[in-house]
Amino acid sequence: MIFLQAASPADEPTGRFFRGAGISVFMDVHARRHKQRLDQLLVDQGFAESRERAARMILAGEVRVDGVLVDKPAKAVSAQAVIEVLAQGARFVSRGGEKLAAALDAGFIDPAGLVCLDVGCSTGGFTDCLLQRGARRIYAVDVGYGQFDWRLRRDSRVVLMERTNIRYLDKSAIPEPVELTVIDVSFISLTKVLPPVLQFSTPGAIVIALVKPQFEVGKGEVGRGGIVRDEAQRRDVLRGIVNFAAGLGMTARTTLECPLKGKRGNQELFAIFECGSTSHGVS
Repeated sequence: MIFLQAASPADEPTGRFFRGAGISVFMDVHARRHKQRLDQLLVDQGFAESRERAARMILAGEVRVDGVLVDKPAKAVSAQAVIEVLAQGARFVSRGGEKLAAALDAGFIDPAGLVCLDVGCSTGGFTDCLLQRGARRIYAVDVGYGQFDWRLRRDSRVVLMERTNIRYLDKSAIPEPVELTVIDVSFISLTKVLPPVLQFSTPGAIVIALVKPQFEVGKGEVGRGGIVRDEAQRRDVLRGIVNFAAGLGMTARTTLECPLKGKRGNQELFAIFECGSTSHGVS
């Protein structure tokens, strides 16, 4: 059983964290004392892509509010309530798998039989998705330690590199050309991550990068709660990433909105690139 929580230290803090009994709870000091339908709150906080999906989750007994199971989608819930989703029917070890599945469904690449690189692997949602789609080998890299799912750790197709920063990873650490790279990083701009990724990529390789506007806009440009609400800002961020990648010899194949928002409600985007023959990839 996987617990997905709306509160996450992976977003810019605007309040205080309280830890206990194995969970982290974020209390937003700016939260107003108003109530909202539970199904809409699940959508706003990124747990579901629509109210219909949220209602199904609630009716299935997969949602707890302040530790109590709630089975009424229309129940009025305080904005300060602690929401937990019990992802019993989840396809992947984390929501990241659902996000990547949507990007792969765009049809630009099939991971089956490919050597892949997962940058910012965290719990392993992206890796899980790639494995289920038939990836031959996955090099999973993360600066953290101990988050990666234990089932995935035991998979012979996975080479896990914890406590490893992709920016300083030696080229010899990945001894075969990477044909598909997926990226999901926080607290760092993609402009710092894309250049080192290229040294492992074969010409023609595909890079699928999750763009998180809150980590790309300048200081002071992030709104209350760590959320970038301005659509024009998000477009500017995406344009900047695409232009930066072009300078590295990467061609943008497509961009699309991620169907699931970040845990605090940020609208994330995907940028899918193809590495050109003039990039820094291996020959």
